[in-house]
Amino acid sequence: MRVGVPKETTPGERRVALVPDVVRRLGTKGVEVVVESGAGAQALIPDALFEEAGAQIAVDPGEVWGADVVVTIAPPSDEDIGRLGSGSVLVGFLGPLTNPGTVSALARAGVTAFAMEAIPRISRAQSMDALSSQSNVAGYKAALLGAEHSTRFYPMLMTAAGTIPPAKVLVLGAGVAGLQALATARRLGAQTTGYDVRPEVAEQVESLGAKFLDLGVEAAGEGGYARELTDEEKARQQQALTDAIAGFDVVITTALVPGRPAPKLVTAEAVEAMKPGSVIVDLAGESGGNAELTEPGETVVKHDVTIVSPLNLPASMPEHASQLYARNVQALLELFLDDEGNLALDFDDEILAGACVTRDGEIVHEGAKAKVEAG
Repeated sequence: MRVGVPKETTPGERRVALVPDVVRRLGTKGVEVVVESGAGAQALIPDALFEEAGAQIAVDPGEVWGADVVVTIAPPSDEDIGRLGSGSVLVGFLGPLTNPGTVSALARAGVTAFAMEAIPRISRAQSMDALSSQSNVAGYKAALLGAEHSTRFYPMLMTAAGTIPPAKVLVLGAGVAGLQALATARRLGAQTTGYDVRPEVAEQVESLGAKFLDLGVEAAGEGGYARELTDEEKARQQQALTDAIAGFDVVITTALVPGRPAPKLVTAEAVEAMKPGSVIVDLAGESGGNAELTEPGETVVKHDVTIVSPLNLPASMPEHASQLYARNVQALLELFLDDEGNLALDFDDEILAGACVTRDGEIVHEGAKAKVEAG
């Protein structure tokens, strides 16, 4: 099996889909890897390290996209899809619920495409869970952004000039990103509180030394995600949050519903009630944001509150984000191999069947198919 690793061309994307250590590991299983020259440059991985690991360096992108399997971070462009041969395999964050045009183009090109975000969330697939690995990076960085933009110290300081109490940090959403944000903020000395509509995560929040904010609204859903709240539940939740948010110095929001706009958890009224100099770090900007006054991709000040909404935050830590993602991809690629190291896709395997988006010229992911049919 020959695997191609192209240079990412999405603006701001600094990660690379495979790293030299993983190239070396795949080589022991008989997998050949061809890397586009400069693919790892933004992650501070020179071509020479890939070569030392056994990869071939290609100057022509066509040579990379012509491999049996191509692994990427971001969805491919139309030009890149045109480089993929019929029957080839593509692996990456393909956005099956948000990029119907890309999914349709991949199906028309006869590409067998696997979306990393569609990998089933089962125990056997934990090593392939790229959503979690990249969310860990985002949650860590979000806590640092909160500290950077805050006008107050995170830790309690006892000095000759007096005692400064610790900052109060609230994290909305106790998934992987939220839990990492709580853990990081606490390491920095903040007084931390977490909130999620799934009450069963309260124990995880408290295990990190944080308090759990109980607003009396429950929305446990399937696959570890929250379900979408009813209008009445949203109204009750937002009013309770508005009342609570005023007492916090930093609010980090991480709430997402797959395939839908991010729920609006922080209203304009809540922002106005916060103390001047407070900070909101909104990690849901790519889906519209959790804060009503968020401007995705921008840092703005509203009512003397700084609202930070970074896009593609894992790309801001490309070295470790790439390492984690590459390990996820490696675990998936190993399922592609037969005992002789040849490409042999077994669609009786629930992981491959669940992650597959297009196959044999058709869209096979039910959610993506519904999006395409809905236009």
